[in-house]
Amino acid sequence: MAEQPKTTTPGGGNGVDRHFAIQKIYLKDVSLETPNSPDIFREQWKPEVSVQLGNAAKVLGENVYEVVTTITATVKVGDKTAFLVEVHQAGIFSIAGFSDEERAPIVGSHCPTILFPYAREAISDLATKAGFPQLLLAPVNFDAIYAQHVQQMRAQQNAPTDQQTPDVH
Repeated sequence: MAEQPKTTTPGGGNGVDRHFAIQKIYLKDVSLETPNSPDIFREQWKPEVSVQLGNAAKVLGENVYEVVTTITATVKVGDKTAFLVEVHQAGIFSIAGFSDEERAPIVGSHCPTILFPYAREAISDLATKAGFPQLLLAPVNFDAIYAQHVQQMRAQQNAPTDQQTPDVH
């Protein structure tokens, strides 16, 4: 097997090199449902598309992480579901020499950005194989999504609790 490309940067004088490498990219799970086939093919094709995104990460070993980007696309024509496709696109990444603060956006934004085109292709292929026109998802700004997530987490941590102790007399 050919050696995977990797990025290393000097560790800023602490003697540790920063290292980021893609070890493997793979489909972890795929689901396709066409609950109204074949009748849906006779409907005028004016689809309404709903897309939901999710990301999860777990530590596999020292400096090795699995990141899974989940995309669920539901396509409806009127009140009927034409198809629903869900893809769990995963990758194994080697990430070393970064502080927790530096590693979090790598895992939460950079890795999903790498995985998204693979998931997008899988969704398009599945839609076509199911007899529907290609579903080409728009690019996603995972940096903005990650920043919004961080902001929401900080707001939750700083929010005062609304629970008050009832007066007991």
